Amino acid sequence: MQTLVERAVAETLRNSGGEVIRLYVAACAERMVPLFTGLRAGAPGREADLDFCVRSVGDLWHTGQPLADAERVGVLERFPELQPSDEGITDVADTYAFFGALVLRHALSANDTGDARDAVACGHVALTAMGMLDQNLTGAGFGAEEQRLQSCSASGDAAGLWEASVTAGRERFRAVLGRTGRGGGWAL
Repeated sequence: MQTLVERAVAETLRNSGGEVIRLYVAACAERMVPLFTGLRAGAPGREADLDFCVRSVGDLWHTGQPLADAERVGVLERFPELQPSDEGITDVADTYAFFGALVLRHALSANDTGDARDAVACGHVALTAMGMLDQNLTGAGFGAEEQRLQSCSASGDAAGLWEASVTAGRERFRAVLGRTGRGGGWAL
């Protein structure tokens, strides 16, 4: 499978392993999970899911060792967004909530396994989502920003990465929210 993740980033992840992979996926999750949490906020019966995601993203930033709770992937895989559906996903909010949940799923898996393939899958989903967002917003540069932040994340240098990822996550959420039924419409 060909990915959107830059070859140099993927190679760095393969060669570095461990802590670099955990930093990379923590940053990807920080940028993407606000799409899930923001778009699902206020949905009946989803409070525990939102808390789980927020707690998991926060825990991913402890990159010194894998998370102790390896069951998180299984919990996340039971989310409705990650369940197969005959209808598929056609709603804007559902699409980006799915991307947020899927990035977190790959991030948790990479944190647990230390496998660069899981980390690259995490980055690929983030880049796919941002590419779609760029296609739907004139002049948006979310894909290029994600490429840049992934390169920074793979460097292993955490300085400023959390702040940049939080800011990017908020900007992405605002952009998607502006295009949902809550702030405007668009077609996929």
